[in-house]
Amino acid sequence: MKETWRWFGPQDRVSLDHVRQAGATGVVSALHHLYRGEVWPLDEVLKRKSEIEAAGLTWSVVESIPIHNSIKLQSGPFRQFTDAWKDSLSAIVQAGVKIVCYNFMPVIDWTRTDLRWQLSSTGYALRFDVSDFAAYDVFILQRVGAEGDYPEERVAAARARFEAMSEGRRNELEQTIIAGLPGAEGSYDRGTLRESIDQYKNVTTSELRGHLISFLREVAPVAEELGVRLAIHPDDPPWPLFGLPRVVSTAEDARSILAGVDTAANGLTLCVGSYGSRADNDLLRMVDEFSSRIHFVHLRQVMREADGSFYEAEHLHGSSDIVGVISAVLKEEARRRKQNRLDSEIPMRPDHGHLLADDIGRKVNPGYSLVGRLKGLAELRGVVEGLKYAMPELAE
Repeated sequence: MKETWRWFGPQDRVSLDHVRQAGATGVVSALHHLYRGEVWPLDEVLKRKSEIEAAGLTWSVVESIPIHNSIKLQSGPFRQFTDAWKDSLSAIVQAGVKIVCYNFMPVIDWTRTDLRWQLSSTGYALRFDVSDFAAYDVFILQRVGAEGDYPEERVAAARARFEAMSEGRRNELEQTIIAGLPGAEGSYDRGTLRESIDQYKNVTTSELRGHLISFLREVAPVAEELGVRLAIHPDDPPWPLFGLPRVVSTAEDARSILAGVDTAANGLTLCVGSYGSRADNDLLRMVDEFSSRIHFVHLRQVMREADGSFYEAEHLHGSSDIVGVISAVLKEEARRRKQNRLDSEIPMRPDHGHLLADDIGRKVNPGYSLVGRLKGLAELRGVVEGLKYAMPELAE
C-alpha cells in the first residue's frame, strides 16, 4: 500500500516537511478554499501540485471535489454543477492525480459530538454520542418531527442529557455539530441548518440513491476516459442524521452503487472507521466482495458502544479486525500485480489520530494532529511489514 497523508494546504499547521518526516510519500489534498461547486481552475490545481512536489512528495489522491447540494437534490442548476465537476476532473488529471475520494452526504459531512473526549491515556479522541446528538436535534435545534425519529428511551435519555447540560456545553455541542469540520463543504447557524434540512423533507432514501446513480452515470464515463478512479467515501456516521437519508452506509449500499454504474472507474473508499461504526458491516466480507473496486483506503478504528455511540480508538485496537483488513488489501494488491494492473498499489492513509503530547493545547484540525497520526502510521506500517514478512507472496 502506498502511504499517504492528508494535507489541507498551505494553511495546514502540519507541514509537508512533517509529512516527509512521517515517512509518507503521497499527499491527499484538495482546493479547500473552493467549496461552492465551481470549476477548479487549472492554474490553482497546478499550483497545489507544485507545492506538494517542491517538498519531494506526490499528490496521490484528491479528497474531495465537493458535490453541490443541487446535485444531491437533482434540482435547480444541478446540470451546471455536474458539468463543473467533470471539468474539475479534467484539471486534476493534468496535475497527474488519478484518484478522487468524494462523498454524497446531504447537508452535513462527517459529524461528531465531542472533538476533545479524554481517554484513559490522557490523550483526546473524537467521539459521537447518540444521546448528545439526539439532545441537540430534539431540544436545541428543535427540528420539526425530530422526536418521532428516535425510540422513546433515546428521547428520554436525550432529555436528561439536555437538562444536565450547562449553557456553555449546549453552545459547544452546537458548534461541534454544525460549525464545519475539516473537509466539510461549509458551516451553518441554527436557522440555515433548519432551512437546509427542510430542502430534503420530501426526498426519500430511494430517491437520494437514484440521484447519486444519475450523477455517476454522468461523471463515471468521463472519469473512465480520463483514467481517473472515483472512490466514494461512506457516510460518517453510517446512518441517518436529522431525518436526512444516507445512502453509503452498508454493504448493500456499496453493492447498489457499484452495480448501478458497473465500470472500474466507479469504486469505493474503504474507510474502516466509518463502515466499522456499524456492527452489521462485516468488513472482511466487504473487502472480499468489493476488492477489485476499492481504490483508496482509510485506516482508522472506532470503539463501538452498546447504545450506538463510538469514539476514535487506537489504530490497531478497536471494534474492527484492522489487521485482517490490511491483509485482505495486500492480497488484492498482489492479485492486481499478477494482472499487470496499473492501479496495483492502493493508497492508504492513517485517519483521525488522537490528540497527544505537544499537540495538546495547540490549534490543530480535529482528528488531524501530527503526533496522533504519526503514531498511527508507524503502527500500520509495522502491520504491513509484518504481514509481508510472514507471507512473502504478499510482497511479490
